[in-house]
Amino acid sequence: MLIRLLCIVMLMLLFPCYGFSQEKVKTIGVFVALADNEHQGIVKVPDAVGKGDDPDKNLYWGTADGLKGFFGRSKDWKKIQTNNTNTNGSILRTMVFKHTRHQVVLNAFAYKGEAISKCIQAFEMAISSGTYDMVVYIGHNGLMDFTLPMPNKNRDQVKTPDCVVLCCKSEEYFKKRIISAGGRPILLTTQFMYPGAFILHAIVDDWISGKSLNTIRSSAGAAYAKNQNISKKAGTGVFTEIIKNNDRVEN
Repeated sequence: MLIRLLCIVMLMLLFPCYGFSQEKVKTIGVFVALADNEHQGIVKVPDAVGKGDDPDKNLYWGTADGLKGFFGRSKDWKKIQTNNTNTNGSILRTMVFKHTRHQVVLNAFAYKGEAISKCIQAFEMAISSGTYDMVVYIGHNGLMDFTLPMPNKNRDQVKTPDCVVLCCKSEEYFKKRIISAGGRPILLTTQFMYPGAFILHAIVDDWISGKSLNTIRSSAGAAYAKNQNISKKAGTGVFTEIIKNNDRVEN
C-alpha cells in the first residue's frame, strides 16, 4: 500500500497535469494617462492630484481610487514588481500585480499627462498586436482634444483582446478604433464620468469567470454608484449596453 501511494505521488510530481486541470495564465495591460491640469482639457482637479509628472500623488494612479492606490491595497491582488524609472520619457511608473486566487497577471503603465497621445497609441498598439488578453485605458478622453490615425489590426495578431476604456464618452470615440485594431469592446462609457480604478477592479472577476457582458456592465455600474453615491440604475447607465443577450466573454 505504501509503495502504491509513493508511486501515485511520483506520478503527480512528474506529470502535474495528469488528472488535474491547470488554469491558463491570463494577462491584462492597463495604460493610465495621468491627470494633468496643464496639458489636458479636463475639468480642473486640485493641484495636488492634477500634476501629470507626479504619479504617486496623481488622481488616476497614486490616490485611493487610482490604479496603484486601489489595487495596491486590494486583498485580491499582490504587487510583484514596481519600476519607478523614467524609461523613455513618457512612462513614469510600471507595476505588476498577480491575482491571489486566479492565474491572472496585471501590467500597469503610468504615462506622463503630457504624453496622453502616446498612452492612447500604446493602448491601441497592444490591441492590434494581441499582447494581452484584456487591454484597458484609464484617463482623460484625449480624442476630444486631438485626432490620431485610425489603428489597424496586425496580420500576426496573437489573440483578440477584450477591451475596456474608462474615460468620458468612450463608446463614441473609441469603439470603432478598438474594432479596427482587432479588439473586442467589453466595457465602454456613454457620458462624462470619473475613471477610477475601482471600476476595473469590480469587473475583473466577472471577466475571469467568463460572465456575460451584461453582468460586467452591472458590476461596473454598482461600483460606480457606490463611489459616486448615486443609484445603481444611474451608475449602470454610465456604461454602454454593448449586447442584450447572455453571450459570454471568450477567454
